[in-house]
Parts: sequence; structure tokens; C-alpha cells
Amino acid sequence: MTLHLLLPAAGIGQRFGQNTPKQYCPVAGKRLAEWTLDLWRGVAIDGRRLLILREDDAVGQSLISNYPKLESVTGGAERADSVLAGLDALDAGPDDWVMVHDIARPCIRADDIARLWHHCQQTGRGALLARPLTDTIKRQVDGELTSLDRRQLWAAMTPQCFPVLMLRDALRDALNTGESITDEASAMERLGCPVDLVEGAADNIKLTRAEDLALVEFYLQQQGRLP
Repeated sequence: MTLHLLLPAAGIGQRFGQNTPKQYCPVAGKRLAEWTLDLWRGVAIDGRRLLILREDDAVGQSLISNYPKLESVTGGAERADSVLAGLDALDAGPDDWVMVHDIARPCIRADDIARLWHHCQQTGRGALLARPLTDTIKRQVDGELTSLDRRQLWAAMTPQCFPVLMLRDALRDALNTGESITDEASAMERLGCPVDLVEGAADNIKLTRAEDLALVEFYLQQQGRLP
């Protein structure tokens, strides 16, 4: 089982509300993407490592030289398009697997990555890091409010890990039918492929809005990653 890594970074982060794409905003003296790349540099990956960028992304291209094992691939308009471009670039075989990780999740822990990969190796099933929800969740439809059973609800994280060829086919099928795919697991689920949840650390947050920056820096400090 050869393991590859895809890091989608072609988005502009519309909800972030800044002129600079969120993956390049400064956090504790580095760009956010650098914190993510620094963590993955220490993870044993025997396959390829692809950073998926916009075509005109000079900043992203400049990062490649600092990470010798990292290659760049041009992404697409949506996340699913970018991930599919990365999967096509791998030219993988039937025993190849891939982890897809949000570039805007710099606080991912190496031991969570290892547990996820161990789970996939032992079971032969695709899986993703996730957290059980602790808040009371409300759903409002046409003004009618209902409460959902949080015992059955998990928040999806990354990385998400699947066989390359299965994920490629699942994404192609979803895109061909015009369906909105927000993560890799949802593409696999719609084809009936088994997907497992592996509980991950709560500090593996995704930078979405500008106010999240302080929390990202706090977690990096708590992990001992700041000088």
C-alpha cells in the first residue's frame, strides 16, 4: 500500500473576508500554509506529495522550493475539481492510497495521521478524522425549528484517506452529475463505499474566518510548535 498526499490550496477563502487568501495569511511569523507543510514534512509518506494551486499562484509556487519532496499541480474552480486534478496527476495503481488534507488545518497532529493510516491499513476501508459533536444542534426549515440527536453526529475533519482509484472514480461520477461535493468522504458515500470515522484531536481546526487566527496561534503554542 503506497500512500500519497494531496494538499488542496487553490481556493481563495471567500468566508475569510481578507484580500489575502487565507492559506497565505501570517500566523506567528509564517504563512498559514507553511505551518501545515512543516508538520507534514515530518510525516513518513512513501508516495508523492502534491500541493494543488491556482494557475497564477506565485506565492504558492514560491513555497515549493522550501519543501524538496513537494510538487505542485494546477487545481480547478472547486475543491472537488482540485482534488481530482491531483488524483489524475498521481498516475496511481490499484494498491495506492491517498490522504487529502486541508491546507488551512495547520494544527493537525502527527499521531492522528498515524492512527488514521493504521486504521486504513488494518481494515482496508477508507476513513477520515472526525469529532463527535458536543453542542446541541438545531435545524430550521421553513421557519420550523427541530433539535437533532447529537449522539449520531460527527464533525468531519481532514485528512481523509481512501484508495486513489476509488476516490478518483467517485469524484468523477459526482462532478459529471453536477452534485456539490464538499469533502472526499461524501463522494465515496454517494456510491455506497464504506467510510469509517477515526476520532481526532479537537485542536485540528480549519481556519475559516479571520477571528479563527488567534485560536490557531493558541493551539500551535499549546502543541509546542512555536519558538
